[in-house]
Amino acid sequence: MEKWKSVPDKELSKSAIDTLSAMSKGLYPNIWCLLSILATLPVSTSSAERTFSTLRRLKNYLRNSCSDDRLTGLALLSVHRSISINIEEIINTFSKMPREVDLII
Repeated sequence: MEKWKSVPDKELSKSAIDTLSAMSKGLYPNIWCLLSILATLPVSTSSAERTFSTLRRLKNYLRNSCSDDRLTGLALLSVHRSISINIEEIINTFSKMPREVDLII
């Protein structure tokens, strides 16, 4: 314990992710495993609860009329609203996909 008191505060890691990136996996494999579990655990359950409430709204609105893939996509769009979407890129991606019906103009 005395060893850590002599280290300046700016050199001590403040989070599990910082400690995990600074330590050697080969030297302390058990501690590395525990820190990796600690770094991936959520701090709270609010994100999981928000996801379930979004899914409940979507299922209620769509009345179970869409496939699982479409429902998953809509739920991901609703949960991750902060991610910006480039519409031109999406249009280009869909335009390159093969069509089942040939349109004659």
